[in-house]
Amino acid sequence: MIPADQDDLGPDALPLYQGIARADVHLVHTPAEAERALAALLAADAVGFDTESKPTFTKGEQSTGPHLVQLATDEHVYLFQVDSTSANGVIKTVLESARIVKAGFGLGDDIKRLRAKLGIETVNVVDLANVLRNGQRNPVGAKTAVARFYGQTLRKSKRITTTNWATPRLSEQQILYAADDAHVALRIYRLWRAARPA
Repeated sequence: MIPADQDDLGPDALPLYQGIARADVHLVHTPAEAERALAALLAADAVGFDTESKPTFTKGEQSTGPHLVQLATDEHVYLFQVDSTSANGVIKTVLESARIVKAGFGLGDDIKRLRAKLGIETVNVVDLANVLRNGQRNPVGAKTAVARFYGQTLRKSKRITTTNWATPRLSEQQILYAADDAHVALRIYRLWRAARPA
C-alpha cells in the first residue's frame, strides 16, 4: 500500500510505474499464435482484461469498437485485434469461461460493446473501479489504484488513448499502453484479493 506520508502527494509526484516488458507482450495474428495464447489463458485462474476502441470525434458518431482486446496472465499479455478471425474464438472462449476471473477497470462499456459486436457474454468479472471504492462516490481508476497499492504513478497519455486503435499496424507506444492496462489490472486484483479478510 502507499506509505501514509505520501497520501498528500498527487500521483504525478510519485516514481514511475514500470510496466510489463515488451518481450512479454504478444500480438496474436496467426492460428498457431492464437492456439498458444488460448492454452496460456485457459491455464490461468484470473486474467487482466481491457479493450481499446478507435475514438469517435463527431457528435452522434457510433463507435465500431472494440478494435483491440487485451488479456493478461501474470507473466504475459496477449493483444487481439478484433477483426482477426484467429482472435475472436480465443476472446470468446476466455471471456465466457465461468472458471476464469476477468479483472479490469471500468468494464461496463467494454462488456456491452463485446456483446453487441461479437455476441460475447462475459462472465465472472471483477470491476476494480467499483470494488476499490471503499465507500467513495467515484469509481477508482487504474492510475489511482497504482498510486494506492504501489506508491507509483501509471503513465496515462491522452495522446495514445485517442489514437486509431483500428489500424492494422499498432505502434510500439500503443502496444505497451494497451498491455499495461490489462497487466496492471491483474496485479492490482491479486493485491486486492490478498488484502481481503479471509
